[in-house]
Amino acid sequence: MFVDILLVITGLCFLGGGLLGCILPVIPGPSLCYVSLLVLQCTRFADFSVSFLVITAVVTLVVMAVDYILPVWGTRKWGGSRAGTIGAVIGLLVGLFFLPFGIMVGPFTGAVVGELLSGRNADAAFRSGFGSFIGFLFGTCLKVTLCLLFTFYFIKALIV
Repeated sequence: MFVDILLVITGLCFLGGGLLGCILPVIPGPSLCYVSLLVLQCTRFADFSVSFLVITAVVTLVVMAVDYILPVWGTRKWGGSRAGTIGAVIGLLVGLFFLPFGIMVGPFTGAVVGELLSGRNADAAFRSGFGSFIGFLFGTCLKVTLCLLFTFYFIKALIV
């Protein structure tokens, strides 16, 4: 019983860290929330099926990958050129050094600078940067949704 309680507390710590990681890009939020389910599985409280754990692992990996792709996609979707897309990627990489705000501002700034350097007007450049920011927000919403879903399953396993 003591081990179960210790594992539940550990799972709650992973869950809390994962939820925090949805906002702070340096922390891998969805993967920490997934680990919380794995930790809970080691207790008498949870009885997740293997297929559930495999599917949630795949979804976690997909969401984490898509989170890095969406700012670039947003840049293209909102009229960004190849230069804006490359700028968004460079901005994303540079933004990693200036966490937490760099990850939000980096792709936007990179897309705008890339567009301006390629000779596009300021309106088109800012539209491209806005698309990058929208992609970032959409990725964050995906992470939050997944982590809240994992939180639901965690609490449900404890209650039922």
